[in-house]
Amino acid sequence: MRCSFLPPYLLRRLADTVGPAPYRLTLVEDGRIRSLRAAAPFPADAGAAPWTVHDAGGATALPGDPVRAAGQAATGDAAVDEAADGVAAALGLFAEVYGRSSYDGEGAPVSLTVHYGEGYANAFWDGRQLVFGDGDGRVFDRFTKPVDVLGHELAHAVTEHTAGLVYEGQSGALNESVSDVFAACLRQRLLDQTADRADWLIGVGLFLPGVAARGLRDMAAPGTAYDDPLLGQDPQPGHLDDYVETTDDNGGVHVNSGIPNRAFQLAATAIGGRTWEGAGRIWYDALTGGRVDPRADFASFAAATVAAAGEHADAVRAAWAGVGVTASGPVAAVRRTGGFTGRTAAGRLDLDSSDARCAEVRDLLGRVDLGAVPGGAPRPDMFVYEFDLPGGTARVPEQGLTPELRRLAQLLLDV
Repeated sequence: MRCSFLPPYLLRRLADTVGPAPYRLTLVEDGRIRSLRAAAPFPADAGAAPWTVHDAGGATALPGDPVRAAGQAATGDAAVDEAADGVAAALGLFAEVYGRSSYDGEGAPVSLTVHYGEGYANAFWDGRQLVFGDGDGRVFDRFTKPVDVLGHELAHAVTEHTAGLVYEGQSGALNESVSDVFAACLRQRLLDQTADRADWLIGVGLFLPGVAARGLRDMAAPGTAYDDPLLGQDPQPGHLDDYVETTDDNGGVHVNSGIPNRAFQLAATAIGGRTWEGAGRIWYDALTGGRVDPRADFASFAAATVAAAGEHADAVRAAWAGVGVTASGPVAAVRRTGGFTGRTAAGRLDLDSSDARCAEVRDLLGRVDLGAVPGGAPRPDMFVYEFDLPGGTARVPEQGLTPELRRLAQLLLDV
């Protein structure tokens, strides 16, 4: 999974308003890396340091030359030392607050690269390491400067190794939002701020002087982080009524993350105290508790946070309601039509219920790929099945049913 900090629509906007030259490398590199298959982590020695910062020296070969590892002194290079301090703090958050050893829960060494490319204006997690550019010198400063950029990218690695939220549509917006959640927890923890004292901005200090931007995103007021002639106006919605339907940016993952971001901020301020210990703990438990499917939508993720909230369940439910999301668990449904008699049958199952079928249905869902199911026209006197599952929808003629889909239909129709 490859996740970047800046969305492609913002970079394209800047290529139009500033000129293509400063952003050509960023757009080309982002497109190239998105097209790569997930790669195995760089090999690490058994006694490898918990983290190592590498210097790409303005090139794009990864990981670059190792320049500082855990336990070593500062180098005097601002980007190297910011990355070192940031990753130590981010790993500390997950270890000391949530009891998690590195992003995979098993102590994996973290590889970071700074000075990536010439004028590269982004940061990303590519499935095996964190990478940071030095900015364009016109709009963006170096991407290691705000610690929450690093926290955001490391959280993508945590999500990849836990719920595995698919990076498109609502699940992708949740993936982005979860990274903002832990980025905010990290920054507030370092500043020792309570939820009511925090500014709830993501990316403070990333923009150079003269740019009309308080940050890249505002979790308390999505859509207000920036309004600048070069950048345009922050397009994030803060309510489900304003959800942006688009094919750009994997279905608007960076835009629509404003909705769950606002829900988290509402929950954190309602619960009060230190965000990383209150709402942050709830979101972490939801993410890692096995109730969030890879293609979870806002409603099912909301239900997982309510289930993890304990005495704060009402506050968390109200926070989601405040952005137009009703907490409801994932549902699997099927509708069968046609056949010799032409009768219609339908069935649905709330996967968070106590129904005895849930375990087998969840197991089947983990083995079903609706995108790989053959289509085709229905045959005479045979059924057609319309599946509406957490992983998507599909219309499948009877002869196209896989063994898993056939069993799934039997369970949902209770036949």
